[in-house]
Amino acid sequence: MSKSSTAASSSGPSVGSSNSSSSVSSNTSAQFQNSISTLVANYSSSTPPRLKLIDSFLLFCLLSGGLQMAYRILVTSYPYNSFLGGFGSTVGQFVLLAGLRSQVAPGRDAEFKEVSKERAFADFCAASIILHLFAVNFLG
Repeated sequence: MSKSSTAASSSGPSVGSSNSSSSVSSNTSAQFQNSISTLVANYSSSTPPRLKLIDSFLLFCLLSGGLQMAYRILVTSYPYNSFLGGFGSTVGQFVLLAGLRSQVAPGRDAEFKEVSKERAFADFCAASIILHLFAVNFLG
């Protein structure tokens, strides 16, 4: 009888502790999901469509650069100049887009008051053309 009471007492707290750790884990998971849904709802309601377009292009550049790097690591780097030209072009375009986004985002008028949004876009276009001319020239 003492063996069964010992087994019951030893299994009792461990079951309770696993329940408390799983409830903490599920509570953290629920908070994370709630935070993500709040972030997505605020982003979609308060971000202007122009910035959403820039953000989607930033995401495309990020994924494109990641795929290029994965191909370089996993498959081959045979035309090395092609890899450098393509990857450099992707990284450069990402940097130019991040600069454009920071200049045209609402609430940044105090930092960029002498540069209009049209001027920022024209600078972005000119810099993108020069970047891609260098990248094509680098390919050989």
